[in-house]
Amino acid sequence: MMDLLEQSESQRVFTRGDVLMGTVALVGDHEILIDVGAKCEGVLAPREFDQMTSAERRAIHVGDEVEVLVVTPQDREGNLVLSLSQARLGQDWDDGERLFEEGEVFEAAVSGHNKGGVIVYVGKVRGFVPASQIDRRHGVDRSKIDGTAASPLAALVGQPIWVKIIEIDRRKNRLILSEQAAMRERRKQSKADLLNNLEEGLVITGTVTSLADFGAFVDVGGADGLVHLSELSWNRVSHPREVLELGQSVTVKVISIDRERRRIGLSLKQLQPEPWSDLAARYELGSVISATITRLTDYGAFARLDEDIEGLVHVSELSADGRPAAEVVAPGDRVDVRVIRVDPERKRIGLSLRRAGPEFEGIAAGDDVDDATLDYDEFEGNGRERAEQVEAPTPTPQI
Repeated sequence: MMDLLEQSESQRVFTRGDVLMGTVALVGDHEILIDVGAKCEGVLAPREFDQMTSAERRAIHVGDEVEVLVVTPQDREGNLVLSLSQARLGQDWDDGERLFEEGEVFEAAVSGHNKGGVIVYVGKVRGFVPASQIDRRHGVDRSKIDGTAASPLAALVGQPIWVKIIEIDRRKNRLILSEQAAMRERRKQSKADLLNNLEEGLVITGTVTSLADFGAFVDVGGADGLVHLSELSWNRVSHPREVLELGQSVTVKVISIDRERRRIGLSLKQLQPEPWSDLAARYELGSVISATITRLTDYGAFARLDEDIEGLVHVSELSADGRPAAEVVAPGDRVDVRVIRVDPERKRIGLSLRRAGPEFEGIAAGDDVDDATLDYDEFEGNGRERAEQVEAPTPTPQI
């Protein structure tokens, strides 16, 4: 009976693609022999042996148990040709399928890029993250992706990113991953901790992830908060792109937390010096300064004095004959104006174009200034009408 069993084992037939467990029998200068049982030793494929580094060869020792894949059941010399790397590749595909089935998020290093996206490896399996699946926090301009060293994706090479497998097909050698999906999962996992740890007034660093007409979204560690347009700057801002860009690192202040609705309000403005605090010192009553007309209204023209201050030239102070603003000045005009009223507490400054000449030198508080024409109840000194402030409450984002 034993003789028959030994004879059966010695006649075992191997098929290309078989995965076997073996024991390293010899590590030579030119070959590696692996005992796969059945009184049979196979040889590591010569091409694979030649491609191995010295360190990889030194890591293999006689007696090591290894998994191998049958490349050729019998070559011209009658040898059983085996592969270590292809067996490992098969195991990596198995791991990839498990990660896909379990929906697991994991970290991988970007090994390269092309005109379509970036390349990552799951073990030895080459995977691909399309540009459309790269997280927005990187601020990648897709129109500039071209596969060259100047491509914005080149900066990601060598960097670890969190990914999730969204498509896998071993037969087609296809492995597609998504950083966006992975980051969504991570944000879900961390949002509760983040909301519990955040406090109003806290100053934190985040990354600009999105720009919208009403403000900018900033990732502050697993969740996005909103910097509303009105909280971007003390200056008048028409769109967040005037102040921020995608991927930019910014320091923000937490100004509101709605844990029930899972929303965070942030501010850039409140970390900047308040421009009206030294208004009286900067603009002496009666002084003549250069200003730029920014916009016209029925009641006058707004003029920018510095980057952070706008004042009003009331229609009665534009010309001696009371002509409408559009007949006297236009946006962009550079004009000399006289400071005729300074009100730091109400953040207002009154200007005069018609009294900018030398004949009006020496004007002081209350000198020939008609308070009725300088009533600021119609506008805010920073250039925003009160109605605009009332009708545009600050929204906050859902995390």
